[in-house]
Amino acid sequence: MTPILYSYRRCPYAMRARMALYVANISVELREISLRNKPAHMLAVSPKGTVPVLVLPNGHVIEQSIDIMDWALQQHDPEAWLAVDHTQRQQWITKNDGPFKAALDRYKYPEKYPESAQADYRAQGETHLQQLETVLQQHRFILGHQASMVDIALFPFVRQFAAVDPIWFGSSNYQCVAAWLSYWVESELFSQVMQKYPTYLD
Repeated sequence: MTPILYSYRRCPYAMRARMALYVANISVELREISLRNKPAHMLAVSPKGTVPVLVLPNGHVIEQSIDIMDWALQQHDPEAWLAVDHTQRQQWITKNDGPFKAALDRYKYPEKYPESAQADYRAQGETHLQQLETVLQQHRFILGHQASMVDIALFPFVRQFAAVDPIWFGSSNYQCVAAWLSYWVESELFSQVMQKYPTYLD
């Protein structure tokens, strides 16, 4: 049997899971969901109702994107994405999935968060971009001269942040971040995992 991956093409969490599965050369039955009509089977195995969800042939369910990445790369890691300092890896992912994601949501949808101006939310997110710019000035990827799962874990969220106001981002001081972002956006890997699938119906 083939693992089942419930996914949503534009979800950054699902993107990073798909990228790890692709690099690990793990075939899955990809089920592209509708956020308004989530499959009953997905909700039965993962009541949280968010993607990605990976259902293994033995029935085991992996519900978190980082856990899916870890599982895939533990099966096969041809690019050595797991060969990184665990503490550094965790620090970057925690910052990305915590304060940066919160700022990103508010920057993208300021009308939902009228407590502050959109520019204030962008400034909050820039703390993360400034840290990324500093390390990417020193080496091509976040943790060194070789790509790792940290780059993949963060890339889809930075992509969303840059897309809110591309003109501002293009003229910003984050030129190393922009070059790193372009590398992944233009990669064959990203092209492969962003192919469109018909919406899965139970």
